[in-house]
Amino acid sequence: MLNQVPVPIEDYERGRKKTARFIRTNTTEIMTTVFPPIRWVVPGYVPEGLAILAGRQKLGKTWLAIDWALAVACGGTAMGSVDCEQGDVLYIDLENGHRRVQRRIETLFPDARHRPDLSRLDWVSEAPMLNNGFIDALDDWRLSVAKPRLVVIDVLQRVKPPGNANQNAYESDYSTLSGLQRWATAHGIAVVALHHTKKGGADDPLEALSGSNGMSACADTTLVLDKDQNGVTLYVRGRDVEEKESAMNFTSGLWSIIGEAADVRRSDERSRIIDAVEKASVPIGPSEIADITGMKNSNVRKLLHGMASAGQLGKSGRGKYVLPVRVRAGEQA
Repeated sequence: MLNQVPVPIEDYERGRKKTARFIRTNTTEIMTTVFPPIRWVVPGYVPEGLAILAGRQKLGKTWLAIDWALAVACGGTAMGSVDCEQGDVLYIDLENGHRRVQRRIETLFPDARHRPDLSRLDWVSEAPMLNNGFIDALDDWRLSVAKPRLVVIDVLQRVKPPGNANQNAYESDYSTLSGLQRWATAHGIAVVALHHTKKGGADDPLEALSGSNGMSACADTTLVLDKDQNGVTLYVRGRDVEEKESAMNFTSGLWSIIGEAADVRRSDERSRIIDAVEKASVPIGPSEIADITGMKNSNVRKLLHGMASAGQLGKSGRGKYVLPVRVRAGEQA
């Protein structure tokens, strides 16, 4: 057997095919770096990066997106209470046309004499597909304005190319949006893409988006506009935004925030309970209140306990409730 002469390590390394290497950053360097603060376009709801605004058809997504666009273009207030920093806005409207845009603006500002300066809001009615020049067109707009802050795509489906036969739905959706997400993040601009939700909804709002989970996974922020028996809510979750759900009101083209959805629901449910107790001629229990209000028995019992502690209701006998005034009038507590 031939004796094998060991090959020096350095000679072995020289003979190897050069491979890719990671560009590493040490934790110490990261922790000593001063990063600029997150750039908010609609504070608390829409930061820089890619955002998906989803909701059912005819629920008012476009009106909400126009509300944000106008607030940013004018340096005004979004949703009735959120102050926005002024900047340039591009609204890519692929469904309505200029005539309908004009009517919407006239609805919001019927008196032309008091209409704000809208010169920083541009509209586009035709656009290439995401994989065929869309990013280049966005960059052309970015370089043509003084302070690019917001892009709205209404709707995403109009610029989304067909799925790739070599990829599953998740992979296809993620790869389709990844270039848009990188562009938005790199330039500190918010891109809000309007999208539809599935019929029937879902337990998790992010699962309600039509299509695969690749969309919400790629997006920096996901917002879901929804409506149920308690009213309309705007849910938001993202990498840089605190998860929350706001109760909303829509009147004559104007969206406004009522408050935190949980607080509003609780207030509404308590009002329904008080109304049921008030209409009852005798002390009433949780099961009867649940039947009258259509609320879950467990929710009613929980609320009754808190309402009694807060003095909103009084107890009469075992497990029965009345209005406090009846207790003060002499009913046994």
